[in-house]
Amino acid sequence: MEAKKIRSTFIEFFQSKQHQYVPSSPIVVKNDPTLMFTNAGMNQFKDAFLGNEVAKYPRVANSQKCLRVSGKHNDLEEVGVDTYHHTMFEMLGNWSFGDYFKKEAIEWAWELLTEVYGLPKDRLYVSVFQGDEGDKLAMDQEAYDLWKSIVAEDRIIMGSKKDNFWEMGDTGPCGPCSEIHVDLRSDTERGEIAGRDLVNNDHPQVIEIWNLVFMQFNRLADGSLKELPAKHVDTGMGFERLVRAIQMKSSNYDTDLFGPFIQALEKKSGKTYGQNEPDDIAFRVIVDHIRAISFTIADGQIPSNNKAGYVIRRILRRAVRYGYTFLGFQQPFLYELTPLIADYFGDIFPEVRAQQEFIAKVIQEEETSFLRTLDNGLKMLESIKAELNAKNQKVIPGKTAFELYDTYGFPLDLTSLIARENGFSVDEKGFAGEMEKQKTRSRAASESETGDWVFVHDDTGVEFIGYDFTETHSQIIKYRTITDKKGDRYQLVLDRTPFYAESGGQVGDTGWLISDSEKIRVMDTKKENDLIVHFVEKLPANPEKRFSAEVDKEKRTLTMNNHTATHLLQSALREVLGDHIQQRGSLVNEYLLRFDFSHFGKLSEVEIARVEEIVNAKVRENIPLTEQRNVPIEEAKKMGATALFGEKYGDFVRVITFDKDFSVELCGGTHVPATAQIGLFKITSEGSISAGVRRVEAITSKAAEAYLREQEALVKEIQELLKNPRDIKKAIESLIQERNDLKKEIESLHLEKAANVKGELLSKFVEKDGAQILIAQVELPHADSLKKLAYELKNEVSPALVVLVAKIEDKPQIAVILEESLIASKGWNAGQIVRDLAKEIQGGGGGQPFFATAGGKDLSGLEKAVAKAKAMFL
Repeated sequence: MEAKKIRSTFIEFFQSKQHQYVPSSPIVVKNDPTLMFTNAGMNQFKDAFLGNEVAKYPRVANSQKCLRVSGKHNDLEEVGVDTYHHTMFEMLGNWSFGDYFKKEAIEWAWELLTEVYGLPKDRLYVSVFQGDEGDKLAMDQEAYDLWKSIVAEDRIIMGSKKDNFWEMGDTGPCGPCSEIHVDLRSDTERGEIAGRDLVNNDHPQVIEIWNLVFMQFNRLADGSLKELPAKHVDTGMGFERLVRAIQMKSSNYDTDLFGPFIQALEKKSGKTYGQNEPDDIAFRVIVDHIRAISFTIADGQIPSNNKAGYVIRRILRRAVRYGYTFLGFQQPFLYELTPLIADYFGDIFPEVRAQQEFIAKVIQEEETSFLRTLDNGLKMLESIKAELNAKNQKVIPGKTAFELYDTYGFPLDLTSLIARENGFSVDEKGFAGEMEKQKTRSRAASESETGDWVFVHDDTGVEFIGYDFTETHSQIIKYRTITDKKGDRYQLVLDRTPFYAESGGQVGDTGWLISDSEKIRVMDTKKENDLIVHFVEKLPANPEKRFSAEVDKEKRTLTMNNHTATHLLQSALREVLGDHIQQRGSLVNEYLLRFDFSHFGKLSEVEIARVEEIVNAKVRENIPLTEQRNVPIEEAKKMGATALFGEKYGDFVRVITFDKDFSVELCGGTHVPATAQIGLFKITSEGSISAGVRRVEAITSKAAEAYLREQEALVKEIQELLKNPRDIKKAIESLIQERNDLKKEIESLHLEKAANVKGELLSKFVEKDGAQILIAQVELPHADSLKKLAYELKNEVSPALVVLVAKIEDKPQIAVILEESLIASKGWNAGQIVRDLAKEIQGGGGGQPFFATAGGKDLSGLEKAVAKAKAMFL
């Protein structure tokens, strides 16, 4: 059975059991501070498990895109090394929200695997929670009895808390689980050792394929367990492993899920998969990683240097490194696999097909950039080897190896490989120590202690009225305290709130909670999943009181101006640049608006001016807002509403329109009643933020007026400095020409002076042990002159070692250059020499073995540097 058929069969089976099919949520998580990426099928249903919302359907099934490369679920380093771990994978799942429980979950799982898919029953084992004394939990007798009615008792394995008790996190819903494992070994191997003895023992052919989690408890912050009012079922089955089991393959990568990608790599590299283990690992890493990279970019996460973007960049660079080192790819190659992704997954995940071209361009630019970084890293490694040779050492320090990893993306195995080829080794223990220090820093930066919610009133749900009102009377449902390095922070949830929670790029509202006895500042409002959480400066003295919840109206108004302007900006960009413009991120607050969008070229001044002209024309038209709430998603699409890739929309959406022929968007933010309120729109900057993504920053209203006043004042100041010329532009051009003429005259004098210095120095070389050595302090105007003089001296005297020191722009500078033959014959290295001399001027530097420079802080050290160099070589 082909993989696509296996997936559709799963969905159809559970639809026949009255489950609603729900499309995959985005792989990039928003509005959940505990997660960067979706790492399990249950993530999009988390609010139903937490009790923050009522489940839309009592029974659900889907295939969820998942990524496990950070935090608790981190499979990155196993990927490619073994045959069954992945970064991006699909999780097939079925859920019950207070409907059916263990009996149906267990019986249907067995029916699907054995009767529908036809997996041999004698290859399957199941595990059951054995109980835990620490939590005072008894064995899951109910699950055991249910399994005993289906399979022989010797196929039921008692599992520990580690393997058979599932928890969402340190706190939250949890419960015992039953896992189903499959034994894919040959009949001969199965006859030698029983499969049950290999379950949960990391055997590559005896693997878990399905986990049936029975949500019965809630883990509180103090570690105790409390029974949930409703019991739920949450199952997850790794699609890649299931396909492998059904197709009876020894590796996930041997299935038709990966076969086309491996074949494409074989064709591009000229190597054959299955002939060499290091190469095979590279094949597996690449075909796995291209999926993760493509899906995350499609869902709106561009590779970058922080948070989720950095994780994606690491995955991409890992794939490039393996291709570079083992498969011989010296030029970008990953992006050429994106058409296969679009073709293979486009039906079930249409976003990768819709954005195929954009995904390919982003990956290509990232590859190009990283290949340059790899080259720089290799050059640095050459310098390190030269330094070690000069010291007669053969071990690369762990700290140095870690710097190569952290700065240039060199994994330890790549550094070790290059080291071995050149007769060196790496201090792996020292590397591990540096890695642990980084992890400790990272953990310390993120550690916080979250208290349990303290309930004040019954939780009947949260009503948001912020589209229509900026103040209301509310009562507190619950509150909690969060403790971290900054101290205690306080959060609370209201039954009725006008405060907009940060979402869709718009910042959260601030304001006040006011009672007859106190006034408490609301410093921010955020979403935690679908819960509106108010961050307050302190907890109320009496939380049971009713409060007047009042939004900061001025901040809200200015923010609305910028948000509506962002909608007008996107439509204007499309009109000027083309329909390929897609939003890739935004920030809207009371000060400015920032809009990131897909585009591969710099906007010209003419294009920027045209965009401003269009937006301001729409502002002057005073177009009224048309707001439609609870519009069926399909109807909204027919209206032509712009949606964001990577955003999870429900069955009903809110549509914001400013002229149905200009701007129609799906949006949950707050907007002006009519565009004239914006007043004025002005773009302040435009630039690139990553491959294929541009950023425009702009201001409106009061900020735009202030900006124009500042510009007007600046022009008047320049006029006064120029003695109020009639033509200010002509006066400035005249000054620039005069400056350029003087600059050329000065450069001519500098060249003449440098030539004189060179003539004097040529007579000062000293011959020692077959080398011509010059060590001198010189007077030169700039660093380029120092470098030029050093090269000219080396070219006229051979074999030369030249050390020059100079005071340049009131700072000490050192340059060292030597004939390359002296590197081999005498073990000299310009980089090491300049670093030793730089100590005398309280500075540092480096470069190539044949040429290096250094700068410093202490001018008085120049004479010491000359003396030290003479002591070293004369």
